[in-house]
Amino acid sequence: MTLLQQASALHAAGDLPAAEALYARILAQTPDEPNALNLLGTLKRQQGFLSVAVPLVRRAVALRPGAPVFQASLGALLAETGALEEAVFLLKQALAQRPDDALSLRNLGQALCGLGQARAALAPLRRAVKLRPDAAAQLALAHACREAGALPEARAAAEAAARDPDHAEQARFLLAALGAAAAPDRAPAAYVRDLFDQYAPRFEEDLTQKLGYRTPEALADLLREAGVPADRSLDVLDLGCGTGLSGRALAPFARRLEGLDLSPRMLDAARAAGGYDALHEADLLDFLPAHPAGFDLVAAADVLNYLGALDGALAAIAGALRPGGVAGFSLELGEVAPFALGEGLRYRHAPAAIAAQCEKAGLAAVAERRAVLRVERGAPVQGLLLVLRRAG
Repeated sequence: MTLLQQASALHAAGDLPAAEALYARILAQTPDEPNALNLLGTLKRQQGFLSVAVPLVRRAVALRPGAPVFQASLGALLAETGALEEAVFLLKQALAQRPDDALSLRNLGQALCGLGQARAALAPLRRAVKLRPDAAAQLALAHACREAGALPEARAAAEAAARDPDHAEQARFLLAALGAAAAPDRAPAAYVRDLFDQYAPRFEEDLTQKLGYRTPEALADLLREAGVPADRSLDVLDLGCGTGLSGRALAPFARRLEGLDLSPRMLDAARAAGGYDALHEADLLDFLPAHPAGFDLVAAADVLNYLGALDGALAAIAGALRPGGVAGFSLELGEVAPFALGEGLRYRHAPAAIAAQCEKAGLAAVAERRAVLRVERGAPVQGLLLVLRRAG
């Protein structure tokens, strides 16, 4: 067995450190061994080191520019980094030579969806499902069909994915958004993490330039109008901090600014941008109870719309505030009480229900404002900005 075969076998068995050591040994002997470069890039991708993985696989493609296996590998990797146009080009190149590569078909469909081309994504995703009808492909097809308006096919694909225990929670969540199942109390944490991991590279550009998003700035304006001092005197927690877009709006209030998010790639971007004194990867319902009376201001811009039942989150926010502390957050507005799951896979809350839940949590309303939170599919998304205070 060659060193490359040994390394590949260790890699397939999940022994990444041993495989990495062998790949490095091979490349020390033969720096331009394309298979070792590609496989090491794949390994670094699995470890989450995309900035290391990309140049390794690019070298493999440069050495063997017509090899579909390397084109497919780089295309999948670039899709994860948000370089969707180049990813689509490479995946199409690979599929021209290997038209029955089910994984590349799925990756192409998902990249096209990321570019907003859901209808174009249907053909490769349907073929991927035909070739390999696993739950991951079914779920990808279901999401594309939902975005393309092919709702009966979306339901059928989601129902197929729901039969797999590893994908059942996300599939049932999608079925709920399609009106084919009861809405759960919250979006699955794995769905939210994966969504924003994939979205991280293009998050700010899409939100601010394509969707007209300025909720963090609007929330900061309302905090000022409510009398919250913007004199860098407060200990502030930015829930769902993402890439740091909301942190920049909160910075004038903060003596110490901490960020919390489920997505490690969002946190990587926030860390690179700077501005936070600490960043935490956790679910807010786990983090907040572990930090009682830890903050003067807890803010959540475009975060609580991934929760349906808000009682637990509001109680946790109140508990994490010091006496007299302030909470500020946004919600998408709906007419169904207490909440409904919208087609956009975010929850909408009825204003009367929100008021009652805040009061129950011990948060007294200080200021509120209705606002357009973003533009989605050409239509404004109506929301509510709230500032509340914990009793002193």
